[in-house]
Amino acid sequence: MVYLLIIPILGFAFFLAGIRIIRPTSRGLIETMGKYTKYAEPGFHWIIIGVQRLFVVNITEQMFNAEPQVIITNDNLNATVDAQIYFKVKSDEESVKNSVYNVNNYKVQIVNLARTTLRNIIGTMTLKSANSERSIINTDLLKTLKEETDKWGIDIVRAELREIDPPQDVQETMNKVVKAENEKVAAIDFATAAETTADGVKRAEIKKAEGIKQARILEAEGEAFAIKLVNEAAEKYFIGNAQILKQLQTTEIALKNNAKIVIPSDTQLINVIGEMSGVIPIENHNTSSLKSSEN
Repeated sequence: MVYLLIIPILGFAFFLAGIRIIRPTSRGLIETMGKYTKYAEPGFHWIIIGVQRLFVVNITEQMFNAEPQVIITNDNLNATVDAQIYFKVKSDEESVKNSVYNVNNYKVQIVNLARTTLRNIIGTMTLKSANSERSIINTDLLKTLKEETDKWGIDIVRAELREIDPPQDVQETMNKVVKAENEKVAAIDFATAAETTADGVKRAEIKKAEGIKQARILEAEGEAFAIKLVNEAAEKYFIGNAQILKQLQTTEIALKNNAKIVIPSDTQLINVIGEMSGVIPIENHNTSSLKSSEN
């Protein structure tokens, strides 16, 4: 009776021991007696313990850091270079098989391949060009890794150069150069702005002077036109004493703004001004002599 109970229990335990669950992030390879026999999709699987074996392969994107290394550039400078590699195993059966059977350890192999490729690429470049052409280095590194790992069932998603650190003394010199260039650009920008401001002020002053000039011209033209109209009106409407009165009014207006005014001595306006002020004009000496001789 006891044996009859033990056998089912052992059988059930044997069954439980062979249960395998594959998650959606993985794929599996089942070998029977050391030979590949089945591709395991996500879900429930059962293997015969001791006869079969399941190899689980992660198919999600992974990142590995290519350890920092010192590379001698083309201008004989030591640069510490580091990069990151993003990759994943393709999910189809053939690629999963290749990742297990065509390479011993694809993670280690990818890192070593990336380090070697970086040495080959950066070794042909100067330190300055390596820093300024990182996108080219990334592109060349990605291309080489894709070509070399395709037979491993690996998809290299991207390769990024993390840093290129020159020696400390070279770094300090480069920083000084960059600082000097930035100061030069700032000085040029300041000078350009100052020149632009000066040009603006100059143009504004010119415009202002032109406006004042034009206003004075218009004012002078208006005054000349007004004088012309007055003269024409005087000649047309004022005759005799009335004309003299108009001249006197004009003289009065002129005297408000001028300290002195010159009036011809032989004009009637002298007599009018003299009579208004109680002054008798002095007769001409020749005229007086003539009147005496006539008497």
